[in-house]
Amino acid sequence: MRIISLNTWGGRAGKEGLLSFFKKHADTTDIFCLQEIWSAAYDHLDGHLAGGVAIDNSKIMTRGLQEISEALPNHETFFTPLVDDNYGLLMLIHKTYRVLKRGEFFVYKQRGYISTVDVGDHARPIQYVTALLNNRPITVINFHGLWNGKDKGDSADRLEQSKKILEFMKNLRTPFILCGDFNLLPDTESIKMFEDAGLRNLIREFGVTSTRTSFYTKSEDKHANYTFISGDVELKDFKVLPDEVSDHAPLLIEVQ
Repeated sequence: MRIISLNTWGGRAGKEGLLSFFKKHADTTDIFCLQEIWSAAYDHLDGHLAGGVAIDNSKIMTRGLQEISEALPNHETFFTPLVDDNYGLLMLIHKTYRVLKRGEFFVYKQRGYISTVDVGDHARPIQYVTALLNNRPITVINFHGLWNGKDKGDSADRLEQSKKILEFMKNLRTPFILCGDFNLLPDTESIKMFEDAGLRNLIREFGVTSTRTSFYTKSEDKHANYTFISGDVELKDFKVLPDEVSDHAPLLIEVQ
């Protein structure tokens, strides 16, 4: 099973390049775990702050859900909206896999919560799918962590967010993979909690120094994306892909 995790940045790096990336990897990738996906424009929010940056619908791939799905016709689409119905998490799973279960679990605030000050402060769930791999179930979890508009350090909300994710995973009866954009630095307690719980942190294990591309212009804080696996997952490969189709780099994991 090959999985690619990517924060698409809403297609701001270029729609054609992003769609070409999906087409290039379509035949070799079983699951795509994507963050920052739109299905329609938020015209009423144009100019409002999201993570401290004003929303500009003209620069966003506002039909990303539909266009990415069309680029991957052999994958089944699972969309979890976070803000109203038009923005959220997307998983695409190859139709050769049997999906046993799918769902979401809120780890920050509750469904429908959106800050009146900054719409980037909204409810955050994990999105998960359990599928059969060689007649054995495995759970894949897609996540986009809280952004507080300040930094990627620990906060009470982020620590609670990690705690709730771990509570969810304690109830799983399958091997699992957790991936996505955590908006956290590697040495935070919020990340260490996963390692202390026995998960393999592949970013640390493989010595990854950056999960960003040249579209990300800050000279520091080059980490944001992570992949964790439970101890019963047999890892074949893990790498940061060189494709520059977002300000985040795509992460590829292959498991047996």
